[in-house]
Amino acid sequence: MFWFDKQNPDVLFMDNRQLTDILCDGRVLNIKPDVIADFRNMPFSDNSFYLVVFDPPHLLHAGENSWLAKKYGLLSNNWQEDIRQGFQECMRVLKPNGTLIFKWNEEQVKLKEVLQAIKEKPLFGNRRSKTHWLVFMK
Repeated sequence: MFWFDKQNPDVLFMDNRQLTDILCDGRVLNIKPDVIADFRNMPFSDNSFYLVVFDPPHLLHAGENSWLAKKYGLLSNNWQEDIRQGFQECMRVLKPNGTLIFKWNEEQVKLKEVLQAIKEKPLFGNRRSKTHWLVFMK
């Protein structure tokens, strides 16, 4: 949702689903990743990327067929372990000195809880809104 150019040839998009739907406001939701895979087990070699953007689902509570769930996905009941594994996978596929951008919206789960789950401290990020952008370095 945040990409300015979804056709940028330097970007590889990955999601665990492919979906086209019309949202309640009439907009078309089109999730068409280059790679369909689970962020906890990425199909890439170690040290593959200079930059990784990790934008996992952030919702625990939304109707399974709601536009929120379709647009952002849902966390499992084991979300702490899922996010921790996903963060570790992001670091694994990063090249040495690579940068990880982590996006989180704390509408339902506070950022503090997420940082406790991943057990890493960001270099910097924002703290002003519900949506946080944090930067980590390998």
